Amino acid sequence: MSAHDAGEARIKPRDYVVGFLLSVVLTAIPFWLVMSGTLAPTMTGILVTLFAIAQIIVHTIFFLHVNTRSEGGWTLLALVFTGIMVVIVILGSLWIMYHLHGNMMPMAPPPVPVAPAGAPAI
Repeated sequence: MSAHDAGEARIKPRDYVVGFLLSVVLTAIPFWLVMSGTLAPTMTGILVTLFAIAQIIVHTIFFLHVNTRSEGGWTLLALVFTGIMVVIVILGSLWIMYHLHGNMMPMAPPPVPVAPAGAPAI
């Protein structure tokens, strides 16, 4: 029984070339955006993040071969579970840090040095 008969997707060298070219483009564009400074820093950050997410998807599909057909869909299910866990950890950490910052006790200002009586003022 071959891998194709068992429901496995056939991996073609063309898929690797397409994945590589997409990865190069998805790396070059954010690099150019950052180095040229053509956009505002906030917009550049948003675009770089979107390109990073797109690159994660490209790597997952073309290099890790995660899809609904491989291993009966279990790899995709494991990836979705991992993604949910990562989102929970990141959002939970941000929530905790935000509330820690808001609930911190204010620090007392540093004491002002007082000159001894009879000393000349500076």
